Amino acid sequence: MFAYIVRRLFIGVILLIVMSLVTFILFFASPVDPARFACGKNCSLAQIEQTRKALGYDDGPLTQWTNFLEGVVVGRDYPDDPELRKNAPELIADCAAPCLGYSRVNQVTVASEIKEAFPVSLSLAILAFIMWIAGGILFGVIAAVTKGTVIDRGIVAFSLVFYAFPTFFIGLFLLKFIAIKWGLVDVPSYVSIGEGGVGTWLSNLFLPALTLALFFMAGYVRMTRAFVLESMSEDYIRTARAKGLKRGRVLYKHTMRAALTPLVTMAGLDFAGLMGGAIITESVFNFNGLGKLVVDANNTYDLPTLIGLVLLLGAFVIIANIIVDVLYAVIDPRVRVG
Repeated sequence: MFAYIVRRLFIGVILLIVMSLVTFILFFASPVDPARFACGKNCSLAQIEQTRKALGYDDGPLTQWTNFLEGVVVGRDYPDDPELRKNAPELIADCAAPCLGYSRVNQVTVASEIKEAFPVSLSLAILAFIMWIAGGILFGVIAAVTKGTVIDRGIVAFSLVFYAFPTFFIGLFLLKFIAIKWGLVDVPSYVSIGEGGVGTWLSNLFLPALTLALFFMAGYVRMTRAFVLESMSEDYIRTARAKGLKRGRVLYKHTMRAALTPLVTMAGLDFAGLMGGAIITESVFNFNGLGKLVVDANNTYDLPTLIGLVLLLGAFVIIANIIVDVLYAVIDPRVRVG
């Protein structure tokens, strides 16, 4: 098991390095001049050139990538140009490791922006994840064991309805009617546990998390139902029933173990995607998480912030795949072979 985990970690590190290289090539090998956007519309050619040197855009993509990796490991100083740092020491910005870049738009390091927004997205992702996993698996199993009944058809019908609606519609509906018109809950505004306690933290996250949970839960209900029904048709399940095992024991010990494997993959990748920020949901509820940070950076063409967020989301996906592989090995020991 230990050797299996080490192999997966080694592959994950290689993927992180390759992903960062591809990201830099895609952003900096394009014909669009990032220095022009970073400087602004009214900049002269001299100012654009100064901006290019200050941000290191005058170097090639490979040089910028190696400088970025160095900053992640040991940190770096901005502006990139040594002459500018020498002539204007008051402009020097220290970016401690792990340095993900420096936002010229907001005059702060990208790591500090992510550090401020990350708890919001993390809180939202965890609560939504718990809600959709619990609801999706529960209702999916109920639909499977009551196949062909009114309960089964009702659960599948509701799942299709929620799956058809986009998250911005669900979010706006819940915000307008549940919070504003009917006043069943307060209008959500993110409050950390340290500021308002667990109760206030949960109450403000409830509607945004429910928005995401309803959308993802709909897919998990259908997938759980399909996987459980497929597992229940296997020969070893019929053998277990023939031996006289109770229905509940067969369902939870044998059927669910086989059905969990594909669900683990879905759950890991969906959670990793949310860790990069639920862009639409955070925008609807005005939560200053990673998703809203992406929108703001895109609107202002804050290239360092965009690159840092893309790499962060890619890292989440790779880490999620490693965790999924390890969970596979726990669920089914045969995966460890090879």
